[in-house]
Amino acid sequence: MFHCDGGLWITQAKLGVDVRRRLARGFVSHAHADHMARHEMAYATPATGALYRHRLGSRLRVVEMPFGRQVELGGIALTTHPAGHCLGSAMLLADDGDETLLYTGDFKLAESLTAERAELPAADVLVMETTFGSPSYRLPPRSEVIEQLLETVDRALKEGKTPVVHAYALGKSQEVTAILARAGYPVLQHATIAEVSNVYEQCGVDLGDWAPHAGGTLDGHVVITLPKAISGFRLANLGDVLSIAVTGWAADRSAKYRLGVDVALPLSDHADFDELLEAARRVAPRKIYTTHGPAGFDQQLREAGFDAEPLVRERQRRLFPS
Repeated sequence: MFHCDGGLWITQAKLGVDVRRRLARGFVSHAHADHMARHEMAYATPATGALYRHRLGSRLRVVEMPFGRQVELGGIALTTHPAGHCLGSAMLLADDGDETLLYTGDFKLAESLTAERAELPAADVLVMETTFGSPSYRLPPRSEVIEQLLETVDRALKEGKTPVVHAYALGKSQEVTAILARAGYPVLQHATIAEVSNVYEQCGVDLGDWAPHAGGTLDGHVVITLPKAISGFRLANLGDVLSIAVTGWAADRSAKYRLGVDVALPLSDHADFDELLEAARRVAPRKIYTTHGPAGFDQQLREAGFDAEPLVRERQRRLFPS
């Protein structure tokens, strides 16, 4: 049903899946740069389609695939299911009548304020994203991390500092905005983040009390800007700041030094190690192929009783941080 050629393909449908080069037909699981390209025809959920056009060009053509609604392509029935990674993120279920394949893309099982809760259908074959496929990446409960975030923000404000959260423009920034706004903190966003937040709100997601950062008064506000690794993250007139990174990589205690921040908190939009195993149990496939994760997670799956191997063996990587 599938093959690999610079990425995953649903063979009979002639559909590339999260392939990063221009294709005649490309399924886009979500609108992060490492999962999309300017395809002649993109297949995506409506929200991903809106974000995809915002990021790559408003004239791009998109076949919308609402969750749960079947689309037939080349004799293959294709259905999207929520992935829980960011707004509109989707798993893809392909059915040729004899066999089913589920591609997860980036996903997480935990709840979210700004992304649809993940749904995992049963499938014969599972192609599984495994970013945190190491036992060292068992993340604390989301409620604990949010409590730490709010305590950190409150402490910074009481000390007369500006709390500055560094997060990716699409997904994590909107999730943190919604968390902070619900807790009563007004939020100012970097202009790049604000543009994405506008698309979220056009798609019906209420992010709460936020505005673009325009260099004005900051008293009592939390600022959300880009990660320090991305050029243009700096904003003017922030005064004395306390910098915060929100990422699953913060499970590693050295993360704050690697990221150059004062505080790193493990708020993730990827499934952690235990959620990866839980996802495999829910899908109950006869075969699992792992991708975008550390070498060795396929062995973890085999020890748990699954028939598993890397999708493309040479592309399995070591986790960062090491």
